[in-house]
Amino acid sequence: MSRKHDIDPDEAELFRSSVGKVRPLSHDRVERRPEPPAPQARFRRQEEADVLQASLEEVPGIDVEPDEQLFFARSGVQHKVSRKLRRGQYAVQRVLDLHGLTVAAARQATAQFINTCVAEDIRCVRIIHGKGLRSAEATPAIKSRIGGWLTRSNDVLAYASARPADGGAGALYVLLRKK
Repeated sequence: MSRKHDIDPDEAELFRSSVGKVRPLSHDRVERRPEPPAPQARFRRQEEADVLQASLEEVPGIDVEPDEQLFFARSGVQHKVSRKLRRGQYAVQRVLDLHGLTVAAARQATAQFINTCVAEDIRCVRIIHGKGLRSAEATPAIKSRIGGWLTRSNDVLAYASARPADGGAGALYVLLRKK
């Protein structure tokens, strides 16, 4: 191999004539641009805030009995999916227990729980709302409202009362949308 000083003069002349006139660089550093921010949907933050606010608005309770089974499925949810949810055949990935909370605190805890689970791409959760047997109201306070709270959230595809082993009429399996 040839060294730096052993360059053939004919090759050096050929190289200089091919490259042409050159000028030295003022510096040898490449300026780095900062990474551009990750793209986001234009109105996503506002829509999420609106959904959270709407979910926190008061929903009037419906008349439910302590042992009454609850069920809801959005249009487009397949019958097979609804049946699996009712039978408790989805793996529950997170649990929220609302026992001992006021209606306002339960409403806020439910909204935050749903938002967190959707952000973490959790698919099925169980919410324990109780049967309302010790409720100061004549009817189950949280149970009579939780269906309305969940129905208002676009992140909730379906919910169904849990199997007796998982809380029965005092708990719900909730199926959430994918991110």
